[in-house]
Amino acid sequence: MYYYFVAVYLVTLFLTTSLLIFLPINIILRITISWLDRRLAVIHWITCLWVSLYTWLSPLWKVSITGLENVDRRKAYIMACNHQSMLDILILFRTFLHFKWVSKASVFKVPIIGWNLSLCKHVKIERGSTTSQRKMLRECARNIRKGSSIMIFPEGTRSRDGQLRPFKEGAFLIALQEKTDIVPMVIDDSYKALPEKGIMPRRKQSAKLNILPPVSYETFKDMTVKQLSDHIHSIIASELEQMRKQS
Repeated sequence: MYYYFVAVYLVTLFLTTSLLIFLPINIILRITISWLDRRLAVIHWITCLWVSLYTWLSPLWKVSITGLENVDRRKAYIMACNHQSMLDILILFRTFLHFKWVSKASVFKVPIIGWNLSLCKHVKIERGSTTSQRKMLRECARNIRKGSSIMIFPEGTRSRDGQLRPFKEGAFLIALQEKTDIVPMVIDDSYKALPEKGIMPRRKQSAKLNILPPVSYETFKDMTVKQLSDHIHSIIASELEQMRKQS
């Protein structure tokens, strides 16, 4: 019963703060200053604050983030993170790093969440559509050239048990084509906090995010896309193992 009340509290908090405060602010900012703020960095920062509230004010979730010093905020990267639950999205916004998500087209249709994704000009992709994949790659390349990092879950979907799944190769093709450094990120224990589907909390849970040093383009420029995908997968897998040994 306690977790039911927490879920109601978080949903109520989300709806009230979204509809009364943050979404109107972002709409106004998009109308008034987007001509000046080409990357929409201000709207993204407001969104980071908005989303961070739900972990800051949750009685169930504690989040620790390490490695922010590894990221040069003046540069654009491919940011590749493993994916364990919906909580991962909240955790990554708490970094207050500037990035564009690559997200399923269906998420853009979700009220409030999808509206804000569109306001911030995040990148959509339709699964199974070659045309959509090509468009996604072009939009990611364009954002990188404008100075926005690309945040992607290369597994493509959430892990049911916290184990790292195989990576899809799209993010690594972009890194090679745009000669962009890659920042591996590793999340653990978030899968214990929320089920694979749904928003009913499972338990009180701490989750960790470790941001690793960037992998320089110079170190992988001669790799194939598959080799690079496997290389980043091994880095994230190794760090995930180390985090679990230390906990």
